[in-house]
Amino acid sequence: MTIISNGHIWKYSEFLYNKNYSFKKDQILKSLPKQEIDDAYSSIKNWNGYSPTPLINLNKLSKELNLKNIFYKDESKRFDLKSFKALGGAYAVEKISKGNKDITVSTATAGNHGRSVAWGAKRLGLKCKIFISEFVSDNRGQAMKNLGAEVIKVNGNYEKSLIECIKQSTENGWQIVQDVAWDNYLLVPKYTMAGYSVMMKEIFDQLQNNKITHIILQAGVGGMAGAMIAGIARYLTNIPTTMVVEPDSAACVLESIKTGKIEKIDIKRESLMGGMSCGEVSLVPWEILKNSVKYCISLPDDDIAKTMKLLGNGSFSEEKIIAGENSAPGVISLIASCEDQKIKKDLDLNSNSNVLIIGCEGDTDQEMYKKLVNEN
Repeated sequence: MTIISNGHIWKYSEFLYNKNYSFKKDQILKSLPKQEIDDAYSSIKNWNGYSPTPLINLNKLSKELNLKNIFYKDESKRFDLKSFKALGGAYAVEKISKGNKDITVSTATAGNHGRSVAWGAKRLGLKCKIFISEFVSDNRGQAMKNLGAEVIKVNGNYEKSLIECIKQSTENGWQIVQDVAWDNYLLVPKYTMAGYSVMMKEIFDQLQNNKITHIILQAGVGGMAGAMIAGIARYLTNIPTTMVVEPDSAACVLESIKTGKIEKIDIKRESLMGGMSCGEVSLVPWEILKNSVKYCISLPDDDIAKTMKLLGNGSFSEEKIIAGENSAPGVISLIASCEDQKIKKDLDLNSNSNVLIIGCEGDTDQEMYKKLVNEN
């Protein structure tokens, strides 16, 4: 190898096989029904400015790893928000508002979900309150303000901002649009996930005759991963090998799959993968992920900036890809898996493999993107 090696070891922290793995399409579609998935696509495809985001072939990387194809879903081109999150929060706002312009929507966010909710509220002429933790960058906060939202910064991490959001929303009668579920709050996260599943419909249409053999999915609270697996159940005829990737400081899906029940992680340090730094998997996606994820892998932050730079300078593909810090983990976990011969064998990665990676965001924080890319 030349592009990815030169003595560099691509790091992972933990790799886990799900002993409860059983991919049952009917069971998955009970958690996120086919009708919800179809309704989301029918609505979103008619939004102003909608077009499918590109599916890019990382042909240079697949050649180095001796894989048939690596397909990268480039969500940096999603509307003007540069993130797959644009599909979820905005769609949930549309569903709960039902044409009523007198409501106020609220959410807690690490950045991209809040922008989607703010954008969705602006589209429909609604008031919007966004709660962010002290770790969310000023640039991300300003991006939400630019969409007309009131942004409230909370001392502490994401969980603290969510608690404050629930408290103030309850006191003021605001409609919470959250991508995480809890007891008696399940419908809105389902709407959000249904919005995310539009990506899989687009991928299905873009693949033509190629069959995906492996899919690597980032997880924070698990909404995107659960939605994409539901999309697989809805659209694909085959069942690819599923792997979830998380920061090693917040591997809540991995730890929950390890025990077979939801485990809460006490996050000791914030990851560079900020949008994935969540301490507890959400109830709705957990019902999907607990059996349908075959493998989990966790990563340190070490290779994030390096991967962003390699995607951006055309080392992995003919196209130069602007990939944010939460887009890098899928690529890193694939390279690390191919370098570890036991994992490569377990995953059955070979010259016939068609791997799908989700590039879930672009430079949603341009200053941070430039800093990370220029440092490496």
